Amino acid sequence: MTDKTRCSWPGDDPLYVAYHDEEWGVPVYQSQQLFEKLILDGFQAGLSWITILRRKPGFLKAFDNFDPAKIARYDEGDVERLMNDKGIIRNRLKVLSTIKNAQIYLDMEQEKAGSFADFIWSFTDGKIIQNEWQGIGQLPAETIESKAMSKALKKKGFKFCGPTICYAFMQAVGIVNDHDIHCFRHAELK
Repeated sequence: MTDKTRCSWPGDDPLYVAYHDEEWGVPVYQSQQLFEKLILDGFQAGLSWITILRRKPGFLKAFDNFDPAKIARYDEGDVERLMNDKGIIRNRLKVLSTIKNAQIYLDMEQEKAGSFADFIWSFTDGKIIQNEWQGIGQLPAETIESKAMSKALKKKGFKFCGPTICYAFMQAVGIVNDHDIHCFRHAELK
């Protein structure tokens, strides 16, 4: 872990370092994977990402591996099951919004305009924004693109997708390369 220069934010937590080195900022083009990451970023609201990362196995189990078709059919019994699941963040509004978001996701996948992935990547015209930050202090909390994404998602009915959540999501799924320029991953993902 110490032989490479990294962004400062993962510290020395092995789980966080692995996430930084292997997942964060890697472009994701598959709709269901994008859906999963958007939902997890929504659950992060008000919490640290490491909290979500540590509970990710619980989320995957509780939410049927983030299969939108299954989640969209959840009923009140499923909501109660989730509210009693200690392996996830038990926030009723976030649980209910996940079900609604899955229903909207399925509608979007059926539209002739393209897939959920096409919609998500449209905010940068399918291109990766390559930033050149010197350190974590330069990273914005939101951008013009994340504000536009948030507004469009909300217009479709999505919840827990404000501009800050959308920017964190864009970083996570590689729509923007926000590894600082000294980090070994910056060049690898460029």
